[in-house]
Amino acid sequence: MEEYDENLFNKVYKEISEELGVEAALTIHHMFKGTQVCFPVRFLDPGCVRRMIIKEYNGKNAAALAKKYDYSEKTIRRIIKDNIRKK
Repeated sequence: MEEYDENLFNKVYKEISEELGVEAALTIHHMFKGTQVCFPVRFLDPGCVRRMIIKEYNGKNAAALAKKYDYSEKTIRRIIKDNIRKK
């Protein structure tokens, strides 16, 4: 791999290279240069998480599911309630 002076990198690429390495920063630059990228707060797809919650819900584990998927208990209950209405 070619040597690079990381002090010359733009701020975002410098941060990426410090955290993930120069190779990752170069790959990200190559993939997304010129594009404005916005990363969603949630890593997992909400539709998939919704299906998993419905599948795993046993009537008593709303708190555990909320913790597992980083949702509020209120949201878990709403997902379950919406699913019951659709049936």
